[in-house]
Amino acid sequence: MEAPSDNAPPTQASSLASKLQISEEVERRCNIIKSVGEQCINDDELRDLLAKKAGPVCYDGFEPSGRMHIAQGLMKIMNVNKLTSAGCRVKIWIADWFAFMNNKLGGDLKKIRIVGEYYKEIFQAAGMNGENVEFLWSSDEINARGDEYWPLVMDIACRNSLAKIKRCMPIMGHSETDELSAAHVLYVCMQCADPLFLEADICQLGMDQQTVNLLARDYCDETERGNKPVILSHHMLPTKMSKSDSSSAIFMDDDEVEVNRKIKKKAYCPPKIVEGNPCLEYVKYIILPWFNEFTVERDEKHGGNKTFNNFEDIAADYESDKLHPMDLKNALSKALNNILQPVRDHFKTNNGAKNLLKQVTNLLKQDQKTNRVVPTELSSEMEALSVNAPSSAAGLEMSEEVEIKYNIVRSIGEECIQEDELKNLLSKKPTPICYDGFEPSGRMHIAQGVMKVTNVNKLTSAGCQVKIWIADWFAQLNNKLGGDLEKIKVVGEYFKEIWQAGGMNLEKVAFLWASEEISSRGNKYWPLVMDIARRNNLPLGSRSYAMTRPAVFNQTEILVSSVMSSVQFGRLIKELQLSVWFVNRCGQIMGRSETEVLSAAQILYPCMQCADIFFLEADICQLGMDQRKVNMLAREYCDDIKRKNKPIILSHHMLPGLLEGQEKMSKSNPSSAIFMEDEEDAVNEKISQAHCPLKTVVGNPCLEYVKYLVLPRFNELVVEQNDGNKTFTSFEDIAADYESGELSEEDLKKALIKALNIMLQPVRDHFKTNERAKNLLEQVRVMKCFPPSCLWFD
Repeated sequence: MEAPSDNAPPTQASSLASKLQISEEVERRCNIIKSVGEQCINDDELRDLLAKKAGPVCYDGFEPSGRMHIAQGLMKIMNVNKLTSAGCRVKIWIADWFAFMNNKLGGDLKKIRIVGEYYKEIFQAAGMNGENVEFLWSSDEINARGDEYWPLVMDIACRNSLAKIKRCMPIMGHSETDELSAAHVLYVCMQCADPLFLEADICQLGMDQQTVNLLARDYCDETERGNKPVILSHHMLPTKMSKSDSSSAIFMDDDEVEVNRKIKKKAYCPPKIVEGNPCLEYVKYIILPWFNEFTVERDEKHGGNKTFNNFEDIAADYESDKLHPMDLKNALSKALNNILQPVRDHFKTNNGAKNLLKQVTNLLKQDQKTNRVVPTELSSEMEALSVNAPSSAAGLEMSEEVEIKYNIVRSIGEECIQEDELKNLLSKKPTPICYDGFEPSGRMHIAQGVMKVTNVNKLTSAGCQVKIWIADWFAQLNNKLGGDLEKIKVVGEYFKEIWQAGGMNLEKVAFLWASEEISSRGNKYWPLVMDIARRNNLPLGSRSYAMTRPAVFNQTEILVSSVMSSVQFGRLIKELQLSVWFVNRCGQIMGRSETEVLSAAQILYPCMQCADIFFLEADICQLGMDQRKVNMLAREYCDDIKRKNKPIILSHHMLPGLLEGQEKMSKSNPSSAIFMEDEEDAVNEKISQAHCPLKTVVGNPCLEYVKYLVLPRFNELVVEQNDGNKTFTSFEDIAADYESGELSEEDLKKALIKALNIMLQPVRDHFKTNERAKNLLEQVRVMKCFPPSCLWFD
């Protein structure tokens, strides 16, 4: 740019001068802000921000977790004061929910809150300028705007692999190889969301937090979100003055004698060595910035008093042995005591502060005496559970009415855990709550459609109130329909329409959208998710135990006993209440294999599904065998928190695919299953080609369709044969005739085709005649949930 001309018009000259002044002011503010950080990402973005915004928002925070060490206290005060002097508005995030997830103070939120107030009191007493500073409790802010916060957290979780999240573990003081909990995964995703949620322009945290701040910038790039936060990462001081003595950390409430003892007698201070010398680091990063000088007092024979104004001179004198370690320590002790004296005075003279300090001292003493989140031994139920396991409730006498209800409800599940608990529940509670659910994700196969209608109608006929959880947020976590929530909601409405058309009795049924229920009561839901997450650990860091397990195990075999295939895992399982290996295996509830690479969201998914059961106050969980593991997680959680009323698990049978070798139906393979929108010709063709081995009952999908769909729906199967019709009312008779050859494959398939088409015809008619249903179907068609060959669209 050309230099301004002396002959330039006055208006042009004044404009150029104004721009120059603005540029100088921006540079001045930029230098102040940059002095806070050991590293700034990125300088140009910071200058551009300051040029455009007079009062940028800066995000800082802390996790209330015990006593405040001096590096945490004084450096934050200095950094915040610099930022506010440069025009920033500082939002200090009091991460109480994060301390809860990190099991600080035993995960007791009341204690964490007290410590948070104590920290605030220290900051103010030690000289933090509060004019442009706002302290925000994470629990309060998230509860108030949960509808904004949690979708952001989940989107971050969906977009990041577990491996990438684990690289951020140092933010909690853990390494990637440490034993981690599911809560640690949630913690990272939440901390990544925090600066974006608070609309921060700058993130001012320690170097140990840089990985998660970079994750936030990566997220902004991926989502094309403007205004990536500038990252200021300040130097991390050693918190302990002695390498061998863990009691040598200096705290903000230490008295003068204690500071002197820790510095003069215990502090590591090797002669003539600057690098790695904690005493010199304290001088460089605390004393000089605080006083702008460092004064060493000593006898004339040792060089006399000397005042240093920069660290280079101190380092030079120390390396040349002109400054002795003891003289350095004496000067450092005096300076630190001068800084801390106002804090001591405040906590001695201010009644509120005095009371806070007393509470904190007492609760920290209690915390030292107790273990944090003490793991429970595996319950006897988990060690030796079977469908017919003996129970203390054995011999319970039921009325005739209760027995009828019990038989109806029990008929739903291939497995019931526990039967005696179910009898007891039905005897004591006339209208138990049953939890069922589904993830809107595309086409609905006939097992999902017809079996749910049959099961729900049985439950309501037995007096149950059924809450059907429309897991739209879960479908988003599982990246169904591209994670597009609007599309997921359309499919959810389409599913509801099918069930109503298929004959579901809705008198005692409530359809509940997960996103709406969680958003409206997030203050109850998310602490529950976090508590479940923090109690479930990920052994050996990133390793999965899938490789140590047989690929297949009997479904009725208790999970824990089936996985105890190594001494190492046996030892580990006794120490943990439940492992995230268990949570990893719960990835199968999302249709994922054990060996598939999981995203962070897929680790959170089982914790959330486990929480759903308690959130909805369910007495009974009615889901497929593929969901059994997460339901067992819920029962084990009850053991861990000493909750008496554990949910009863009814796990219904999972129908196989129609073709040979298919263990389950597949939405991606249309020939493997009958779908609720299939026309008569499609049903005829699929059943005609279905695997149906001659005289073989086990592993015969046609017979399974008869057993689990036709008989429960009609209470009979009518077979048209050459010598006349035959009506079967029990599966045992059908199986006997088929094994003997009296019932042929052809006749079985004809009877099955006819029965299935009778079931599906009301659904077909509804979607052809009902305007709302037709509109829904058209929306689903546009979303390409179905193959082009689907006859409904011809």
